[in-house]
Amino acid sequence: MTQPLQLQPQLQQLPSSFIEDYIAGTLPSMAPSIRQFGYDLFLKMPSSFVPSANVPVGPDYVVGPGDEIRISVWGKIEGVWSAVVDKDGAISLPKLGTFGVTGLTFKELKEVLRKEISKYYTGFEMNVSMGQLRTMRIYIVGNAAKPGVYNLSSLSTLVSALFEVGGPSKTGSLRDIQLKRNGKKVVHFDLYDFLLMGDKSKDVRLMPEDVLFIPPVGSLAGITGSVKTPAIYELKDTATVSQLIEMAGGLSDVAFTGRLQIQRIIGNGRQTVFESDVAAAKDLPLLAGDVVRIYVAVQDRRFVKITGAVMNAGDYGYHEGMTIRDLISVAGGLQYYAYTKEADIRRVRVTEQGPASDSININIEKALAGDPENNIKLLDNDYLFVRAVPGWGVDKTVTILGEVKFPGTYSIRKDETISSLIARAGGFTPYAYLRGSVFTRESVRLLQQQQLSDMIDKLARDVLSVGVSNVSTATTVDESTMLKMENDQKRAFISKLSTLKAQGRIAIRLPKDIANFKGSFNDIPLTDGDVIQIPSDPKTVQVIGSVYNQSAFIYDSAKNTSDYIGLAGGYTENADDSGTYIIMADGTTAKVANGFLGIEWNSTSSRWDSGGSGIGSGDTIVVPEKLERIPWMRNIKDVTQILYQIAVGAGVMIKLF
Repeated sequence: MTQPLQLQPQLQQLPSSFIEDYIAGTLPSMAPSIRQFGYDLFLKMPSSFVPSANVPVGPDYVVGPGDEIRISVWGKIEGVWSAVVDKDGAISLPKLGTFGVTGLTFKELKEVLRKEISKYYTGFEMNVSMGQLRTMRIYIVGNAAKPGVYNLSSLSTLVSALFEVGGPSKTGSLRDIQLKRNGKKVVHFDLYDFLLMGDKSKDVRLMPEDVLFIPPVGSLAGITGSVKTPAIYELKDTATVSQLIEMAGGLSDVAFTGRLQIQRIIGNGRQTVFESDVAAAKDLPLLAGDVVRIYVAVQDRRFVKITGAVMNAGDYGYHEGMTIRDLISVAGGLQYYAYTKEADIRRVRVTEQGPASDSININIEKALAGDPENNIKLLDNDYLFVRAVPGWGVDKTVTILGEVKFPGTYSIRKDETISSLIARAGGFTPYAYLRGSVFTRESVRLLQQQQLSDMIDKLARDVLSVGVSNVSTATTVDESTMLKMENDQKRAFISKLSTLKAQGRIAIRLPKDIANFKGSFNDIPLTDGDVIQIPSDPKTVQVIGSVYNQSAFIYDSAKNTSDYIGLAGGYTENADDSGTYIIMADGTTAKVANGFLGIEWNSTSSRWDSGGSGIGSGDTIVVPEKLERIPWMRNIKDVTQILYQIAVGAGVMIKLF
C-alpha cells in the first residue's frame, strides 16, 4: 500500500535498543546511558531536506510522465504554453504537434524545444521552466524504521528519502545503505561519511521504482569517558581503537591519556582485556561488543554518602564544615519511617597499616535540632546510614496460585508461615494435587544461579583449556582441522549451558490436612516475593532425553520407569541407561536403580530406591546421553557429576545436543 508523504512529529528520544540496555546494565559505572550513534538524527525531518516544488530544477533533472513544462516565447512571436508529459512520455504544443521528451535532461529539453520552435519561427527568445513536478514510487525495505512503499518527489535523493521515511531502525545499518535499480546495486552509502565529515558525494538522485535496502547493523563497539562524542558506533571492516576514538571526535580537553581500558565479552561475562595508556593502543583491533573507556584527568573531587530511610540516598559533594543536618537536607530529608533515635556514621582514616574504619553513633533527632554533640562536622568519605523503625517492612507480599479457594497476592506480617497463608487463602480445593506443589523464592533463585554460573565457569575452564593446548601441538593439517572442529563444538556447548536459568524452587510436600503441617519443621516463615503454586493433577508422566519418542504419557500407577521408557520407544544407541533419573513433581530427584535385584542406595535422598516403581503423576524421567561418544569429553574430569549438578541441583533440566 502506497504511503503518502507525511511530516512526523518530533520525538523526545528513540526507544533504547538491546545493546544500549545491555551495556548500561552490565557496565553502569563505566558506560552509563551511551546510545547508538546517528539514529537520533531521524527523530524529526529537517525542513532543509524536504524537496520543495518551488525549488528550480538542475540541468541534469530527467523529465518523466507527470511533469509540467512551462514555455514562454517573446520577440517576433509571443506566447505562453503549459504542457504535462503524458504516460507515453510526450507533450503536445499548438502548431508544433506532439513529440517525446521522456528521458531528456532539463538541459536537453530546452535545446529540443528551441529546435522545434525554430522550424516555424525566427527572431524569438524563449524561457523554459518546470511547473508541478511528478511523484515517483520508491521502496524502502530491510531494517528501516518504517519500511514500505512511498510516493516521493521526483527531486528526492537517497539522503532526503531517508529523512522522509524515518531512516534506519536501530537494528539497521547506517554504514551500508544500498540503492538498487533494475535489480543491480547502484550505490553503497555510508551515512558516517555524511555525519562525521559532511561528505554527500554519493547522495544520488532517485529514480522511479528504486529500492533502498537497509541491511542489519554491523558489529558495534562503545566508547565512553573523556571523548567528545561518547556513543556506540557501528564498526566497518577491521576497526581499531584509534579509529573508534576518531569517530568519537577525538579526546576531550580533560582526557587522561595515561589510562585507557577495554572491556570485552568473554564466555558468559565481561572482562577487562586491556588497560594501559592511549598510546599503547596503536592499531589495537576491536571486537563486537567491546567498550572502550578513556579516563578523566585526576581532579580533587570529594564526597560523602547517605543511605537508608532518606528521600534521595546517594553520594553528595563534600565541603568544609558540612554537618549531619546539612547532608540530610541535601538528601531531601528523612522518610516518615526513619528511626531518629540512633544512626551510624562510618569514617575511614589512614594508618601506617592501611585504611581503618571507625563507627560513630549519633541521635538523628538531636542532630536535626542543632545539638553540637550529634550534629557533628563530616569528613571526606563519611558514610551515614539512617535506619528504619524496628520491624518496618514496606509492601512485603507473597503470592499463592492454583487450587486454593482464594488465590492471589497477600501482604504478610513478620514470621508468617506457609500454613498461615494457605489458611488465609481458604485452604485447598478438591482438585489440588499437593505432591506437585511448587514453592519458589527469589533469594534461593539468586543462590542457585550463582552456583550454576560457578559450575559452568569451572566446566568452561576445563573444556577450553584442553582444546587450546591440543591445537597448539597439532602436527598435521587434518589433525589441526579436527581439533578446531572440536573447539567449535566446545564453545557451542558452553554457550548453550550459559543460557540456563535457575528457578529458585524449594522442594516441599504439603499434606491435605494442613493442621498437621502447622508448626512442623517444614512450615517455614515466608519472605517477600515468595510464590506458591498448587496445581491440579496432570495425570501424565514425561519421558525426555535419549529415547526415540520424547513425549508425555498418561499416568498409570501400575507402570514403572521401564514401562514408560518402553512407551517412548526405548533407549537410543547413545543413551546412558545407567544414568537415568527421575525429577519428581515435588522437586526432588531420584536416580533409577540399577543395582542388585533392581535396588540401589540413593545418596541424595538417603534412601533405597527400587526400579523406579514409585514414580508418580507429574514426574519426569530423564535419560541422559553417553558422554563417551563425544571424544573431547572423555578427558574432562568429573564432567558427568558437574552436568548432573547443573541439571538437578539448580532446579533446571538440559538437553545437551
